Amino acid sequence: MRKLSWVPILLVATGLTLSGCASSDRHASLNPFAGKGSPYYKGKGPIPMGGGKYLVGDSYQVAGRWFTPKEQPNYDKTGTASWYGEAFHRRMTSNGEWFDMGQLTAAHATLPLPSYVKVTNLENGREVVVRVNDRGPFVGTRVIDLSKRAADVLGYRANGTAKVRVRYIGPAPLDDNGSHLMAMNQELKRGTPMRRMIAAADASRGAVQVATTKPSQTTVVEETPQLAAYEPPKPTAPQPQSGIEESYYVQIGSYANPANAEKARAELASTWPVQVIEVAGSGGTLYRVRLGPISDRRDADTALEEAVFLGHADARVLVAHAMQAAL
Repeated sequence: MRKLSWVPILLVATGLTLSGCASSDRHASLNPFAGKGSPYYKGKGPIPMGGGKYLVGDSYQVAGRWFTPKEQPNYDKTGTASWYGEAFHRRMTSNGEWFDMGQLTAAHATLPLPSYVKVTNLENGREVVVRVNDRGPFVGTRVIDLSKRAADVLGYRANGTAKVRVRYIGPAPLDDNGSHLMAMNQELKRGTPMRRMIAAADASRGAVQVATTKPSQTTVVEETPQLAAYEPPKPTAPQPQSGIEESYYVQIGSYANPANAEKARAELASTWPVQVIEVAGSGGTLYRVRLGPISDRRDADTALEEAVFLGHADARVLVAHAMQAAL
């Protein structure tokens, strides 16, 4: 058997004794290298994104099967997707990044690392752009192994697997703190053609701001009187421009425990800008989590739908008005 020079690097064999993952046919013998010797991120705070290396790699063998990584600009394949999570959380991936089950990442057996792919759940129509930074899956004929977070977004984590379509978009930037991946998913929601997604995300990346500070480091922000619960507008005749533009927020909730606020922030930060606002009141300090600003109402509705899907049943859309800058 050919020896693998990168045995210490994590090769993800989907669901090797993973709780909650798909099927009982997953055993360590399917991939003798999975999880063995892979470094564990011991730092405090959020797991860093990016920081790996560009990797195609040589052919390798797992459980009697040979895999040949290569550039595949026209990759478009339909098959079964699975997911992986706790057992590999905080472990090093095949290209030297750290696996965070709460981010939109994936493992693929042969695509270049890191790269972007668009994954569509053919069973419910949900779609997402993920960062491929790991090798796998090595079970049966599965075509991709998504992170726990990505499986949630596509709505199949409880089932374990789903029939999906995987399409290659292009190389992902090496050092991305998550803002470029978030911009990619915003372009996906806007309907940007795949061939233009990366360029569009490059252009909008600078405008995307994600609040990554801990709640204790945030500034107290008072609610403005203009911020009110959003209600779908009733059809009306066109009105003249008033000089007022709107932006939208999705209020996730208010938390007395900052750890709960940080958990909610981390859960949603992959695809939307997130704010954690420390608000002092008579009953004590609350940590308010909200998505935004979001300039398009349809995007705000999509963000609300996703938040509710992830268990934030009390989430709601807020609208804020701001005077347009004078031309």
